[in-house]
Amino acid sequence: MIRQKVHFLGFVQGVGFRFTIARHAMPLKITGWVKNEYDGTVRAELQGEPANIDKLIDKMMHERFIRITRVDREDIPVVEGEKRFVTDY
Repeated sequence: MIRQKVHFLGFVQGVGFRFTIARHAMPLKITGWVKNEYDGTVRAELQGEPANIDKLIDKMMHERFIRITRVDREDIPVVEGEKRFVTDY
């Protein structure tokens, strides 16, 4: 289990990004949060199995209306006991 801080850049706001990432995160058993930033980017913290986090990011890269141009990732400490993924962080 790992946790990553993820910064999504590109055409990522106003396209259902937060709803879509939450929809993909649940079946992959990924917890954490996602929020829009004032600069037009999206930030998230994703916690789960490394392969599942990779799958989630790959799914987001191939969404119909979302255009991610760059993804920055940084490992951070795991949050013990976290049980859900929230979009209203």
